[in-house]
Amino acid sequence: MGRAFEFRKARKMKRWSAMSKAFTRIGKDIVIAVKDGGPDPDSNSKLRAVIQNAKAVNMPKDNIKRAISRATDKSQGTFKEIFFEGYAPHGIAVLVETATDNNTRTVANIRSYFNKYGGSLGTSGSVIFMFDHICNFKIKSTGLNLDEIELDLIDFGAEEVFIDEGYIMIYAPFQFFGGLQSELENRNIEIISSGFDRIPNTFKEINEKQKEEVEKLLEKIENDDDVQNVFHTIKF
Repeated sequence: MGRAFEFRKARKMKRWSAMSKAFTRIGKDIVIAVKDGGPDPDSNSKLRAVIQNAKAVNMPKDNIKRAISRATDKSQGTFKEIFFEGYAPHGIAVLVETATDNNTRTVANIRSYFNKYGGSLGTSGSVIFMFDHICNFKIKSTGLNLDEIELDLIDFGAEEVFIDEGYIMIYAPFQFFGGLQSELENRNIEIISSGFDRIPNTFKEINEKQKEEVEKLLEKIENDDDVQNVFHTIKF
């Protein structure tokens, strides 16, 4: 198995936030998608992908509709996507993806977490180069041959295709997201969910005690309402 498989396995091992937190994150994704491309999922591929993700975590249809309605309200502000880069204790690189309507609040909060838990917030570009920007798709495996679908999708940028818990996972560089999405839809292959990851191109191994120290910082960051995703270079 490749790097994407190992990354996915490690992410699944981590504690997952409450369902309400997942709904909040997806709600922000919906607002951003609608502001970028309009409220019609048929013509807005980004929104279409977010709605698939919402269904994958059993987000009620009414919640999805309300999020779209709020986003189309001209008086409704939008969320700005901001990345924070820094180091946790023991030299672990950390990349934080946020969606915020109050940059001052978010900057202050993220900085305080790094300071309180023995880390250091870095400047733009200080660690992002350690992560490859990857897109992913989760599709149903029913009626599909793994080897055949892998060969077919290589031409559209797919780099890793594997089975995970009965589903087919597809990983590719970020820039191939649109082409892969279109090809899967053209083939009438049901997309369960899709998204983007930052996979470390280098990992650092630390002992269990050190890992516990790093986890305290990561958990605090992940629980912040403005935080969408947290990526790090711990080797599992």
